[in-house]
Amino acid sequence: MAEIWKGAPVAKAINERTEQVVKSLVEQGIQPCLAIVRVGERPDDIAYERSSVKALDRLGMQARLLAFPETISQAEMEDAITALNDDEAVNGILLLRPLPRTLDQNALLNMINPVKDVDGVTPISFATVYAGYGEGFAPCDAEAAIKMLTGNGVNLKGKDIVVVGHSLVAGRAIAALALLQDATPTICHINSVDVAAHTRTAEIVVLATGNTEGFGAEFFSPEQMVIDVGIGVSKKTGLLAGDADFETVEPLVAAITPVPGGIGPLTVSVLMAHVAQAACRQAGISC
Repeated sequence: MAEIWKGAPVAKAINERTEQVVKSLVEQGIQPCLAIVRVGERPDDIAYERSSVKALDRLGMQARLLAFPETISQAEMEDAITALNDDEAVNGILLLRPLPRTLDQNALLNMINPVKDVDGVTPISFATVYAGYGEGFAPCDAEAAIKMLTGNGVNLKGKDIVVVGHSLVAGRAIAALALLQDATPTICHINSVDVAAHTRTAEIVVLATGNTEGFGAEFFSPEQMVIDVGIGVSKKTGLLAGDADFETVEPLVAAITPVPGGIGPLTVSVLMAHVAQAACRQAGISC
């Protein structure tokens, strides 16, 4: 049976540090604020929004919620992003994705002021991730995946890591962050041949595809560590689930993150830390 790596224990230390930063900011008259922008009623978006609001409240930060119907126009969305960029009371902007196909998602993400890009979705943030330095923030899911490993005592130096999924904010970002810690990452994607042949030989497998429960026991080997970044709705249970078919994979591997309860809470704690850091930077304060 695998060791179940939950996000809460690793998130605790991050949250403690964030709470200290927020307390210092509030004492100086600064109230960190995150604007969360949601379009539609996707269950995973609502769950992440709810978790984020609870965390903001717990850590002494404010939430600004903007919920729009799927019928919203591109122009209306652009106006909303512009207003948040111009609002000095807002330190961070989180645009929940994916957006409906009627909207130009990339155009909207690129509109976000980089200093308020606490989820690492703008070109300046990408440059920071891939260069290893800069003022941008890493995508929260990607940073959480790495912190899950290091927080459980894994030294990434020299480790063979296979990341399945190649989006800028997940797969590629995770591989880049792993490389910065001297790991040896391989990225598999939709056109990769025999993905299972790659994943079975890795020491660490990170799933970041959104293919809910699409990875069964045939993709894994004993003694592996599995980080499941995916989240969706299970066709078997109707509940939230990850990319791994947890029931078949968990008995085989050495360690695995569950969904929900794994990367999710840690992603939220990383987001909270970014909001506090963004508030510090915008105030010209060293945190």
